[in-house]
Amino acid sequence: MAAGSEEGARQTGTAVPRVGGDDPRSRAERSPQGGTVEQAKEACLRLLAVRARSRAELAQRLAAKGFTPEITERALDRFTEVGLIDDAAFAEQWVHSRHTFSGKGKQALAQELRRKGVSQSDAASALDAITHDDEEQRATELVRRKLRTMPTNLDRDKTIRRLVAMLARRGYNQSTAFTVVKAELAQAQSDLPDPD
Repeated sequence: MAAGSEEGARQTGTAVPRVGGDDPRSRAERSPQGGTVEQAKEACLRLLAVRARSRAELAQRLAAKGFTPEITERALDRFTEVGLIDDAAFAEQWVHSRHTFSGKGKQALAQELRRKGVSQSDAASALDAITHDDEEQRATELVRRKLRTMPTNLDRDKTIRRLVAMLARRGYNQSTAFTVVKAELAQAQSDLPDPD
């Protein structure tokens, strides 16, 4: 559009479209108060393109965007019908990813799933996929990595407290944490060369 043509259009009363679609009139004409089901679906697809989400997360995001509860429910019901929303599959994926890559224990994972609105039954079946041995193995890896960066002159009790606290923050129960830490400290002590 040529310079000054917007001013000329204003004087003649001709509507000039704004760049980026910011015209509030066109937005109001396009969607009634609360948006349409199609707009809610589009918003969900954009959110799901970034990462998998639980139904409750999507409902919260749609509410924040101003969609009515009725529109939100209709859009989410349709996505559930076609399999784009599946809280059980979401929970399995979340648990596997967070346990494998972030080293989270079952307690932390259960809390994260609750915050994401996943039902207890869907969360329980996903958490059951992590065995006690899986948790011990992952906790052992975390302790070994942490031991490499801890000062060697730190007294044993302080070392135990720090390592157990690190595992507790990641959601490991106290029993597993103490068992793993003591085993790894004993292993580290036996790996030291004998003083002559």
